[in-house]
Amino acid sequence: MVSVTVMRPLRVGFVGAGFIARFQLVAMQQVRGLELTGVTAPRGAPELAALARKLGVGEALVHDSVTEMANHVDCVAILAPNFARIEVMEELVAAVRAGAELKGVICEKPLGRNVDEARRLVDMARSADLRTAYFENQIFMKPIRTQMAQLAPVQRKMGPLSLSRSAEEHGGPHEGWFWDPTQQGGGVLCDMGCHSIAVGRHVLTPQGKGITFLQPQSVSAEVALLKWGQPYWRQKLLADRGVDYAKVPAEDFATGMITYKNPETGQKVKAQFTNSWMYEKQGLRLFMDGVGPGYAFEVNTLASPLSIFIGDAAAEAVQDAESALEKATASRGLLAVQYNEADLYGYTDEIADARDAFGAGRDALLPWSYGLETARLVMAAYMSAEKKRVIDLTDTAVLAELETYVPLIQQGRGADQLL
Repeated sequence: MVSVTVMRPLRVGFVGAGFIARFQLVAMQQVRGLELTGVTAPRGAPELAALARKLGVGEALVHDSVTEMANHVDCVAILAPNFARIEVMEELVAAVRAGAELKGVICEKPLGRNVDEARRLVDMARSADLRTAYFENQIFMKPIRTQMAQLAPVQRKMGPLSLSRSAEEHGGPHEGWFWDPTQQGGGVLCDMGCHSIAVGRHVLTPQGKGITFLQPQSVSAEVALLKWGQPYWRQKLLADRGVDYAKVPAEDFATGMITYKNPETGQKVKAQFTNSWMYEKQGLRLFMDGVGPGYAFEVNTLASPLSIFIGDAAAEAVQDAESALEKATASRGLLAVQYNEADLYGYTDEIADARDAFGAGRDALLPWSYGLETARLVMAAYMSAEKKRVIDLTDTAVLAELETYVPLIQQGRGADQLL
């Protein structure tokens, strides 16, 4: 008789029960070998637990604290708001030192609101000997992975990409704290620039090299408040989200360029990023492209194989515009529909990677140290926009300054810069 070893699913606990937690639930529904065992959050935990049971991804017991939950799960996913993550991690580390047997810890992007916070999180994870996974979903997008596999032989013959362009744009976040730069860490550059900066660097990296192989050389960036600073939209934001951009504004548009160097060949490559909370078309748009010697690729998530038209007479029947597409702003007209956004955007593959890594006792493809690297690039972009100059990332004095740099916008002092 052949004995079969049955591996127990990885027991996951969520800290947070908001928008990203619900997206991760849908992703978990498509990934074997893990289950949502616990949830803790100031609000929304019972509803999220009920949804988990409905989707069949775990019993999802509601816990009163991070400490309590840490004793009943194998790994914890920090999906709490940006301003709460240091406190959550401090409680996790204390739980591990008190005997909680965690295999790893996940943190949704961004790792920290600035370099200092990101470094503190990295140091705390190391002090507790915890394996880590930084959840940057766009690197795991199947279109990104597929183009890299498809172009691998071309790159071996012709050389790697020399230019990448990445953009994430939509009409604005769901929660009030996202709009508050002191809580979120800034505006759209902190919220979505981390996505575009990370995926731009990733696709430029030569095949077979590590995730931080390319060496950052310089950053040039601009930020602006183009839509949500106008009187009508400012009043709407105040009424809907309770955030006053007349007093504490954040940027709704950011763009910039990062130059990297291949340390083996000395070749310079460039990654352009653009992000906005003022995109007024179908909904969330992710756009990436890259150009190499004799080849190119392009990804546009609004180019869906399914489209739907809803006229004025039928529009009242639509209950939720976002059932078609994340951040959709209309329920009528010609709508782009993505029938599996969790998979398209990379959530299924990133959580599968964490499952495999923690099961093997190692860090995920993107450890928290990578999140720290990305936070440094985001802060360099803010510094460039604030100081109106190119930031030299080979200058040791600049790197030292970035360690404690907190942008004016993040401090709540962005009015002079943006208005």
